[in-house]
Amino acid sequence: MAAAAAYGGGGLSLLGGSLYGVLRAEAAIARKVIGNATGTPPDATGWYGRGRPGPAITVALLGDSSAAGYGVAQVEQTPGAHLASGLAERADRRVYLRSFAVVGAQSSNLSAQVEAALPVEPDIAVILIGANDVTHRVMPNASVRFLSEAVHRLQRAGIEVLVGTCPDLGTIKPLQPPLRQVARSWSRRLAAAQAITVLEAGGRTVSLASILGPEFAAAPALFFGPDRFHPSADGYASLASVLLPSTMAALGLIPEEEATPQALRGEGVLPIARAAVEAARTPGTELDGTEVAGSRRGVRGLWVELRHRRRGPRTTAEAPEQLEPTSDAR
Repeated sequence: MAAAAAYGGGGLSLLGGSLYGVLRAEAAIARKVIGNATGTPPDATGWYGRGRPGPAITVALLGDSSAAGYGVAQVEQTPGAHLASGLAERADRRVYLRSFAVVGAQSSNLSAQVEAALPVEPDIAVILIGANDVTHRVMPNASVRFLSEAVHRLQRAGIEVLVGTCPDLGTIKPLQPPLRQVARSWSRRLAAAQAITVLEAGGRTVSLASILGPEFAAAPALFFGPDRFHPSADGYASLASVLLPSTMAALGLIPEEEATPQALRGEGVLPIARAAVEAARTPGTELDGTEVAGSRRGVRGLWVELRHRRRGPRTTAEAPEQLEPTSDAR
């Protein structure tokens, strides 16, 4: 946590009165441009992988509007549908996805979502949270406390946990300098803190960083939705493509040749603080706890395996079936 705070730079505490006034004015303008999220996204809950064998993989999707798929009109455009469709194709298994994500959710809302998800007994819980904590100025130490509690509860129930850490809000176009720089610092600081607390709790993380990669900065009209804050349908497809390889890894479904980190891809084992800082800078970076010489910890804390997993070909998302396919339907 100390490393994450240092990474944030402490710049917020050095703001003068006049600069603070500028930031408040810019924030008011940005909020007016973006508007408030209204309406309910299509529910991605259901069965995917029609015609594929069982046993089914059960996925719980938790978090905020980025997990729910706010801003798209069709269920096939949601990140849940893209993730479940891709998982069904890559694993050649049926997939049951249950979405518990809520538009506007903050880390403090995860407890209720976890409570609802536990009876489903998912194989893995995928969590996307943090952006609303930044926009509502929730301090990182409070945010990660709620996240830690959620990961611990899921882990105790024998559920694998993958957390997509807070995206870099400095890429949001309606934010103008210097507010953009402050949003970038705060969100990266939270992302690093999230990575540390999730790994300590036994989960793994994948970095969303600069809103999932350079394609968002290069083509914001394509990858952002009409409010220029939430992703578009293409943006959610890109989001799912980042999550999918790490989801496969968490479930033990990756090919044997990808089991060992590859130095040529910048992969390796690092102390937790250094790994968290590196991940916050680089989108698609996966972190998971590991051992060195039979020990999970070194003199600088938890040992962490840093990976840059390859994204596979993008899968065409399907609409979910509400009922489990019968043997005749298969």
